[in-house]
Amino acid sequence: MQGFALYPFDPPGDIAALRADLRAWLASNQPQDDVVSRANCWASFDPDFSRALGAAGYIGMTLPARYGGRDRHPLERYVVIEELLAAGAPVGAHWIADRQTGPLILRYGSEEQRQRYLPGIAKGELYACIGLSEPSAGSDLAAVRTSARETAEGWRVNGQKIWTTGAHLSHVMLTLVRTEEGSERNAGLSQLLIDLDTAGITIRPIIDMAGNHDFNEVFFDDVLVPHGALVGERGQGWKQVTAELGLERSGPERYLSSHALLVALIDATGPDPDPALATLIGELTAEMWTLRQLSMSTAAKLAAGEDPMVEASVVKELGNAFEQDMPRRVQAIVTSGWDDENDLAKLLRALLIASPSFSLRGGTREVIRGIIARGLGLR
Repeated sequence: MQGFALYPFDPPGDIAALRADLRAWLASNQPQDDVVSRANCWASFDPDFSRALGAAGYIGMTLPARYGGRDRHPLERYVVIEELLAAGAPVGAHWIADRQTGPLILRYGSEEQRQRYLPGIAKGELYACIGLSEPSAGSDLAAVRTSARETAEGWRVNGQKIWTTGAHLSHVMLTLVRTEEGSERNAGLSQLLIDLDTAGITIRPIIDMAGNHDFNEVFFDDVLVPHGALVGERGQGWKQVTAELGLERSGPERYLSSHALLVALIDATGPDPDPALATLIGELTAEMWTLRQLSMSTAAKLAAGEDPMVEASVVKELGNAFEQDMPRRVQAIVTSGWDDENDLAKLLRALLIASPSFSLRGGTREVIRGIIARGLGLR
């Protein structure tokens, strides 16, 4: 049994100075986007901003300096991400590359891969997507069918990925494939770094109910990629993916996706709130603070080299419940109409439409609860 344990930690360095420096930088460099774009900032694609953020040293912070990084502590990066999301900065272009792809390449990749990809990630100029879900393997990643057959020329990849965020804007996909013919479930899986301009790749948009294009279908038709595209060990893709998803599931986005709505609610309330409204604001603030402490403690375990799969899953499960429930709880008590154009009404409309998807990204709640149960020895 893996168990579950979170503990206090001492943040490294001068966190207050880091926050102050970043806030000053954002005051001079952050685009003045509309309130809904700021609330959805992790999906807002702005290459110029990402490039400027990289030049200022706020991307690839934990990477070694020899790969273009800053040799900073993971919890310092956590604070930077927290500040960027709270400010609504458009981090979508570099988001996945900085959060998942870079750390995974550093941990499992070859020296050639590190030198090829990490400097561009740290500069905010190389964008990545994650190829996991398939039409028959959405929440069940172990059912992946996309195959990669090794030949004298390289890997021949055939199959399809779906719900791939940002594939149409990315340079490279970290792709989970089945490299062992006849293997089943989580055995025989590997990861390949595939350049998305390679011949035989087709990317088709998926437009969501709000009219946004974040997701894609990606088709691989006898795509040839070099032998050196293999990340880590052949057949160890499942182990590597679970480590990667720990980075996705435990970050500050788990409690900041609906943060802008809480801020707008407080701004609209004024100094003499209705008792029911004051109670709701207090409840939401306390829940967000609790999630923040859980998330930071999990990040501290990751920084210490531990594998907090259960803890990260708990953060995601509780965070999903919080960020999905908040719009409904606010809707039940505020007086803004659906057609109003104030910030509170705009954000409430946007989040009521978007929040059902929050529990899908990074694994459904059912899958996450199964991980927690197994980790606690309950199944």
